[in-house]
Amino acid sequence: MFTGIVTDIGEVRSAEQRGDLRLTIGTSFDLADVALGASIACSGVCLTVVDKGPDWFAVDVSGETVSRTAADLWRQGARLNLERAARLGDELGGHIVTGHVDAVGAVVEAAREGDSTRIAVEVPSSLAGLIAAKGSITLDGVSLTVNEVADTAGQTRFTINIIPHTAAHTTLGDLAPGRQLNVEIDVIARYLQRMMTTRSH
Repeated sequence: MFTGIVTDIGEVRSAEQRGDLRLTIGTSFDLADVALGASIACSGVCLTVVDKGPDWFAVDVSGETVSRTAADLWRQGARLNLERAARLGDELGGHIVTGHVDAVGAVVEAAREGDSTRIAVEVPSSLAGLIAAKGSITLDGVSLTVNEVADTAGQTRFTINIIPHTAAHTTLGDLAPGRQLNVEIDVIARYLQRMMTTRSH
């Protein structure tokens, strides 16, 4: 489990296609207390540490994960939002995040609004009932608050604001139209939808 509070920006140092895609990711985390087998959220995707060094760790990204996540993340030089798994007793500063991507969204607008940037994102309409104004959503591993939601033919569009702190401490500071993002809806909404679906049968 994660909280959507990014604690480091890592960089993919190498990407090697084996049976799966092996990534070596540079980080400022103290790897001495990161065990092999530990989970780290990489731009919203829960991945398992399979090797590590003084300032890097390695993960294997399956073909299934590559096919269901935002393009251009799993390459040498890519910058990733990193968060270590939450521990019992940690402050829950964002919201409950699982590290399982529900859909890939696309930035359609980016406009300055005061010191912040207002971002509009489109996702498949299958998520329409799971996104609510003033609710929580995770974009590339970052816990954010939804401003507004609107449904159009085949798509759902919502807006969020990137404040200066978020821009400076995550990879969301340079969002522009066309950029793809890993989207995870609030886990509570996911379970509520499941409950409603089973009750209707």
